[in-house]
Amino acid sequence: MNLHFENPGFLYSLDSILLFQTEDDSPFWSDPILYFYPQIDGSELQKRDAYGKKEYLSNILLEVYSGLEPELNRKINLYNDHFAKYRRQIEAALSDAFGFNTETVFNDLTGNITLNPVGPRFLEEHIFDVFYKNSERGALGISIHEMIHYVWFFVWNKHFGDGYNEYERPSMKWILSEMVVESIMKDERLSSINPYFPRENGGCVYPYFQDMAIDNVPILDTIDCLYRKNNITDFMEAAYRCCLQNETAIRAHIEAAEKSF
Repeated sequence: MNLHFENPGFLYSLDSILLFQTEDDSPFWSDPILYFYPQIDGSELQKRDAYGKKEYLSNILLEVYSGLEPELNRKINLYNDHFAKYRRQIEAALSDAFGFNTETVFNDLTGNITLNPVGPRFLEEHIFDVFYKNSERGALGISIHEMIHYVWFFVWNKHFGDGYNEYERPSMKWILSEMVVESIMKDERLSSINPYFPRENGGCVYPYFQDMAIDNVPILDTIDCLYRKNNITDFMEAAYRCCLQNETAIRAHIEAAEKSF
């Protein structure tokens, strides 16, 4: 696995932000930009249609980007050099987790350094976004999270033979993929180089998984127990059955958490 960071430019950053400014997006996804860019008027943004939102954000964020562009460009080498130090260590950990040599896959991953505090990933394009405020250590932690997703769905797709269009939110397959990251990240070769691990440092999964419980048992503990007891594909099957059996409760918890962000 190999990863190259780059600055894709302002228009990419703008489009990335707009992905989370639709009518269907909860505050959990849409509101982080209001925190990081207080010059954005949330009520003004919300009342506009898609074209108006793009125009409004472009007028504000182009100036922001112009001031930050040297920093984004400086971080390209910083992030790339830091990843290169740990590439083989990450590959070894993921190879053990997924049961095959991960050096042979995803040698064309691109990490786009953007203004978007919500970092989307695009599985089939081998692209994901990293918020520019991350240090090189933070960018590596985010990248390990995303690399786990790429390998997870690579193995999942081969095992289940389903479609990549089924792997995005709000599908249960997406939800499970976000839950399992913590168990895989517990490998000391990964956790030791991720500043967002453990939970006390912010965590490597969405916060609403960290306090989610089913029948008074934390869902991440249940997932972790299944991970420790099974090979990777048996784990996928068992964890997915668990999620489907408890789908109503899982979705209700997520919905409440995202609304109260």
